Amino acid sequence: MQRHWLTLGLGLALAFPTRALAQVPSAQAQIAGATSAAPETMRAGAAVLGYTSDRKLELLRPGTNDLICLADDPTDTRWQVSCYHKDLEPFMKRGRELKAAGVARGAEDSVRLAEIQAGKLKMPDGPRALFNLYAPMDSVDAATGLARHPTSMQVVYMPYATPESTGLPAAPGAGLPWLMYPGKPWAHVMIMH
Repeated sequence: MQRHWLTLGLGLALAFPTRALAQVPSAQAQIAGATSAAPETMRAGAAVLGYTSDRKLELLRPGTNDLICLADDPTDTRWQVSCYHKDLEPFMKRGRELKAAGVARGAEDSVRLAEIQAGKLKMPDGPRALFNLYAPMDSVDAATGLARHPTSMQVVYMPYATPESTGLPAAPGAGLPWLMYPGKPWAHVMIMH
């Protein structure tokens, strides 16, 4: 089974130990770090979700455009920030809720699929973008919230897309875009850099 790197709260479903005692960065550093994943022209208007000192996710900054950026989770060992179209928020939020409840990765997908099929969880009708940056923790400047030389990955969610409907392969190869989870409500084009 392919590993899916993005569906959970922007998130990654990583099997790394947590950095439980790490200090939560300032709101300013979280906003700078989170929005660094967004296209430059969309950063100033993006809403930003980040963490309080007790590690609760909250709105750090309201937005004026269609982008929501998610700050790095202070309990993960790898720095990761993501920005995605606001229409993906119900799907992302539900993933975060299931993770917080201790639902395992495979079971989380099953729960969300059942909720989508029952009409309780809505996916967008058309393509929606997600922008992601990740880096080792030791590459992050604590004062600015920015990582040096992060790796980027962009995703375009295309619910129920297939290789036949898109002309894209269903497996990665030679740095080309590819379709992950074809036929699923969370099918998406992966673009790695």
